[in-house]
Amino acid sequence: MTKDLPVIIGGGLAGLMAALHLSPQPVIVLSKAPLGEQAASGWAQGGLAAAIGADDSTERHVADTLAAGDGLCDPAVARRIVAAAPALVDELGRLGARFDRGADGTISLGLEAGHCRNRIVHANGDGSGREILRAVIAAVRRAGHVQVLEGCAATRLILRDGRIAGVLANRQGGGQDGPFVLRASRVVIATGGLGGLYLHTTNPAGAIGQGLVLAARAGAALADLEFVQFHPTALDTGQDPMPLISEAVRGEGAILVDERGTRFMAGQGRAELEPRDIVSRAVWRHMTEGHRVFLDARVALGAGFAARFPAIDALCRAAGIDAGAARIPIRPAAHYHMGGIAVDADGRTSVAGLWACGEAASTGLHGANRLASNSLLEAAVTGQAVARDISGTQAGRPAPLVKLTVPLGMTPGPDVAPVRQVLSRHAGVLREAAGLAHAAADLLPMADGHGPSADPALLGLMMVVAMHRRTESRGGHARTDFPEKARGLARREMLTWEQARVASRGMPRLADAMQA
Repeated sequence: MTKDLPVIIGGGLAGLMAALHLSPQPVIVLSKAPLGEQAASGWAQGGLAAAIGADDSTERHVADTLAAGDGLCDPAVARRIVAAAPALVDELGRLGARFDRGADGTISLGLEAGHCRNRIVHANGDGSGREILRAVIAAVRRAGHVQVLEGCAATRLILRDGRIAGVLANRQGGGQDGPFVLRASRVVIATGGLGGLYLHTTNPAGAIGQGLVLAARAGAALADLEFVQFHPTALDTGQDPMPLISEAVRGEGAILVDERGTRFMAGQGRAELEPRDIVSRAVWRHMTEGHRVFLDARVALGAGFAARFPAIDALCRAAGIDAGAARIPIRPAAHYHMGGIAVDADGRTSVAGLWACGEAASTGLHGANRLASNSLLEAAVTGQAVARDISGTQAGRPAPLVKLTVPLGMTPGPDVAPVRQVLSRHAGVLREAAGLAHAAADLLPMADGHGPSADPALLGLMMVVAMHRRTESRGGHARTDFPEKARGLARREMLTWEQARVASRGMPRLADAMQA
């Protein structure tokens, strides 16, 4: 009989690190796309934050993380994850990640917004995530204990007596198209973020929060859904998704200017090196006043741009822009979700037998606003933590891969287009009560229905409810009708789908009242 194997949903850095660290226990990884494709980990340009410089320390890294998190980080979680960074860099090096090094052989360290020291470990200039993921994928391919099922998308979690009992999935390609069930008592969600729910995003097209939907439909609590980080400098040339212009470019001295050449953030704290939420709001407000916004690296980098940022240079050249000699058009775009599935220190959710890690999880590290380059760090470290915890659990009943004999019908791919329109209009960089109420009125019928937009609408509605409940501005959540922080709201907020459904039913009436 086949043993009850853990099932990991997601083939990015978090899921693959969890799979590697489960060795020698066999594990199944479900990946919607071939490994290395459509994983946000591989798109990360900046790098991995680690306090390994002679002038740096874990304490400084933790302090910067807490400052960016704007009062909502869990300090114990932040310390545990940040303290694991130096050892993680060593491990990734042993796996074959080729980090950039100086002439003396030491790892080169870059600077990004919100960091008080140069501590960004990068590879191939701006190809850090791609290089790290390449090394980890190669290790997974070599590992005999990991079975990867590519082209398989999880569509529902199966429960028995309130516990995880399996995964319903669709396989596409390879001549074996169709739904199947994996009976498993231990499941990990590592599916990444939800930026694809917005019209302007730097995330892969498939990053629409499907893992959060799986957990929510299973009854799990989600946390801090209102905190969406908009990267201030996405390449604004009409592409979808939008190419990212890394924070590191501003770390090297590039500035933000408008069509007149005015440096509109001059004199505002650290100017372009303020945390992302501040920079994004400044760019957005300047755009709403009728301006175009550009990133200008001509003085700071000039002809050296291509050598320092080869991937970004190639993206710009593909759009007809010489980044070293011309201004780069940019705009804010949904980039990272600080919220997610609520988990404890071991990655356990509120549903027995279900874990989550990486961007899909809400660990308490990021609080209201993620510090740049803490995401790859969190993904890898929480993947390791989940593996350690699962290794200490007892196997359940046998869990063979079973082809369904009772036809369930192919679950259609989610239609995210209507949700993108609603969230981008009412739940973007700036929000207010009337717009959120209108968003709820639009999303509730879709979420309660059975159409292809039901899943993304469910998550969008939960986000809108969370945004409406937080009557303040903090970190990545900005309310024009509540522009200040409220001391009594300096806490994380949990929400289940049933709670959101009940709360949302009164919001459309609020929208009607405001319209009247």
